[in-house]
Amino acid sequence: MTAILHPPEAPTWPAALDAPDPLPAEQAGARRLVIERETHKLEKRLCRQMGEAIVQFNMIEEGDKVMVCLSGGKDSYGLLDILLKMKTRAPIHFDIVAVNLDQKQPGFPAHVLPDYLTQLGVPFHIENQDTYSIVKDKIPEGKTMCSLCSRLRRGILYRVADELGATKIALGHHRDDILQTFFLNMFFGGKLKSMPPKLVSDDGRHMVIRPLAFVAERDLERWAVHRAFPIIPCTLCGSQDGLQRQQVGAMLRDWEKKHPGRLDNMFNALQHTVPSHLLDASLFDFQGLKATGVPHPDGDTAFDVTPLPSVGLPGVQVVSLG
Repeated sequence: MTAILHPPEAPTWPAALDAPDPLPAEQAGARRLVIERETHKLEKRLCRQMGEAIVQFNMIEEGDKVMVCLSGGKDSYGLLDILLKMKTRAPIHFDIVAVNLDQKQPGFPAHVLPDYLTQLGVPFHIENQDTYSIVKDKIPEGKTMCSLCSRLRRGILYRVADELGATKIALGHHRDDILQTFFLNMFFGGKLKSMPPKLVSDDGRHMVIRPLAFVAERDLERWAVHRAFPIIPCTLCGSQDGLQRQQVGAMLRDWEKKHPGRLDNMFNALQHTVPSHLLDASLFDFQGLKATGVPHPDGDTAFDVTPLPSVGLPGVQVVSLG
């Protein structure tokens, strides 16, 4: 079903902020100002980072119809919410349609997303497909369901994108997802590979984008609390313990806790690869490499001897010891 209804309502504070505050009025007011200021900074950062990703990778173009895949988790809610804000500020026109795949998981509250999207005034489509039964039938008890579930979901969403006339399919993967995928592929797949911010589907017909590519998960968690999204927990793959992705995620969070800024450094590294200093002969011609005697402008200079200046300070004589 598709619905185009009322315009979005003004954002509201979480109920916790509206509850009586045990602090004196002056202190409570000061705390509210701090919360409002920090939330405003968070909103600006989220919009800036999404805007940078969209521009850098040319994710959205004039006249696009962007299909936002909404699962009911904090990431996809954040994706839709921030993208709606960007739409009002963008120098180009594009349309948004939210799509949810109801996989018929037991206990799934089917009314939550339609109610939320209707209140928000966003065009949406709910696709009903019982992939839950297929996954449970095909995957033995205790085995990871993610791979089959993902393939089924991807195929259905591609079909829905065709039916809706969507030119871009937006997914809610963020910076931490990209880093986790990188380490998963390295540890268990033997490849330096991650989630690209933009890619063409295997059939060559669909463009998939990840506008949250530069956004940290912790910021999405804070934004979800502020916006009081009606989160729907996953009772299929999300309930499985001991998944490799969970282990890698815990490793990265531990690194960031012990060494703040490490995730930022690793993510920056994914954007600054140097094929000549790796081992992939398909990316760099090692066999044809010759010494030319000409310094490379991007070569390693960290251990080179820095020549002393030819002109020193008055009265100071420079003596070469080499």
